[in-house]
Amino acid sequence: MIDELTRRAAVQGVTNIIVQAGDAQHLPYVDYTFDAAYMVGVLGEIPDATIALRELHRVLKHGGRLIISEIVIDPDFIALRSLRRKAADAGFVFERSIGPLLAYSAAFSLEPTKQSCHIVA
Repeated sequence: MIDELTRRAAVQGVTNIIVQAGDAQHLPYVDYTFDAAYMVGVLGEIPDATIALRELHRVLKHGGRLIISEIVIDPDFIALRSLRRKAADAGFVFERSIGPLLAYSAAFSLEPTKQSCHIVA
């Protein structure tokens, strides 16, 4: 996946990204690093999705957004209802989704009352 992303970025002339492998349950970034996070068919493959979502919450800046896309043909598909529950447990607020329930993208923002308090269990 890293090689593919690197190749696609080069073809498109995108030079302002750094591609890095890591553990979603222990992101190697300081708090409030990113404006947004984007996951496509990944969350279901992470052993503890809630911990990964808490880590994403930690590294997003105030006003940051999280977009998660899923498609039912993925063997690790996460239903929107389940995703919304997991994201809420991690401090995210569901904004909206697009697409049918079997192939959707969902947008989340940081819960205002939890933006300055990050607890990772």
